[in-house]
Amino acid sequence: MSNEPKSSDLQLNTQEETKVGNYFVSNYPPFSSWSKDEVPKVHGRLDRQEPADRPLGLYAHIPFCRKRCDFCYFRVYTDKDSKAIRRYMDALLAEMEMYAEQAAIENRKLSFVYFGGGTPSYLSVEQLGYLFDGLQSRLPWDDVEEITFECEPGTLQEKKIFALRSMGVTRLSLGVENFDPKILELNNRAHRAKEIHTAYEIARKAGFPQINIDLIAGMVGETDENWQSCIQQAREMAAESVTVYQMEVPYNTTVYKRMKDGGQEVAPVADWQTKRRWVDEAFRALEEDSYKIGSAYTAVKDPKVKFHYRDALWTGADMIGLGVASFSHLAGVHFQNEHNFEPYIEAVEAGNLPIHRALELSQDERLIREFILQLKLGEIDLSYFKNKFGVDPRERFKEALAGHLASGVMSIEGDILRLSRSGLLQVDPMLYDFFLEEHRAARYA
Repeated sequence: MSNEPKSSDLQLNTQEETKVGNYFVSNYPPFSSWSKDEVPKVHGRLDRQEPADRPLGLYAHIPFCRKRCDFCYFRVYTDKDSKAIRRYMDALLAEMEMYAEQAAIENRKLSFVYFGGGTPSYLSVEQLGYLFDGLQSRLPWDDVEEITFECEPGTLQEKKIFALRSMGVTRLSLGVENFDPKILELNNRAHRAKEIHTAYEIARKAGFPQINIDLIAGMVGETDENWQSCIQQAREMAAESVTVYQMEVPYNTTVYKRMKDGGQEVAPVADWQTKRRWVDEAFRALEEDSYKIGSAYTAVKDPKVKFHYRDALWTGADMIGLGVASFSHLAGVHFQNEHNFEPYIEAVEAGNLPIHRALELSQDERLIREFILQLKLGEIDLSYFKNKFGVDPRERFKEALAGHLASGVMSIEGDILRLSRSGLLQVDPMLYDFFLEEHRAARYA
């Protein structure tokens, strides 16, 4: 997919020190531009029918964890008892029921379902059964192509693993992050190294069509020697897919709080050049085992393995996000739920959709969003954008593309735009070049 880098290619656009802020670009426009004033536009979209052939997905946020990782920036809770969890699940089901009755959703079929967190696998088998059955009774999953479920290895007992498979989960995503027990402890991960292999072996026996393992390059305490060990252990597991992320330090992480308290501007993790090199080493090693690099973060062993959730969202699919702080997208409108536990539940219990902020995208912003997200794949067909938006990206992004083409991190042959390996490894900071001017300097989240 990606061109080989020139000898100096990995030196381009280096951001040496890791400082506070969002590195990973997950959406566009930036979340900081969303507002409460736009929320009525969500209800306007929900009141009208949408094309039945536009893919529709469901995301369910399970915000419970055994511990909060030091690098975690998601909305998670470590202090909720079984009563609070049941109340939360009832809110998820009530929220789903409200959406199922909206004109934009009713009579449509789900094509993908994603359980994220937090730690979805924190729930017991009984709680999971209650949630799965309840969601399906409100919006059928008959045509679902993919059900993804995020897991923390230490929460996966054999009974739970087999239950998840029987409930229809097609991709089990294991949050390994690192195999070294000292590094896991140093970063306040809840699981331990031996639990990774135990959970993986049982999951293999359970027969999941796809098992994915996550790694993070550059966790606190990471070294070259240990990273090579992580790569080797990942190769030995031979999962269907491996995702490798570069460590970032957003504002609402424990790492940042310690930096702030200590007056530090530089995070106690590897610099960006080192992290890119580590991801490159992982990708090249996996390629030796016949993996293909499918995006800036993924290596896939079997060409038949798909990331339906990712690909659908990056091509403009609708998705309803359930739960506290969850994100949704519907017909060109972004929206997010209430940020905190009690306000979220209270809004649902009062019979209201718990929408906190939103943003209606212009046609140009929709083009930009799909273009920058698909750039993460490393190869895109420019004719897709001409056919869908009536715009040739070569003209719309002429200035930004010129610089990257000249540097060698991008190339265009016919209608195919490709990123070199170094371009792929540093694609996130490059994406800002394609933002509208008013969004380039804005805080991302």
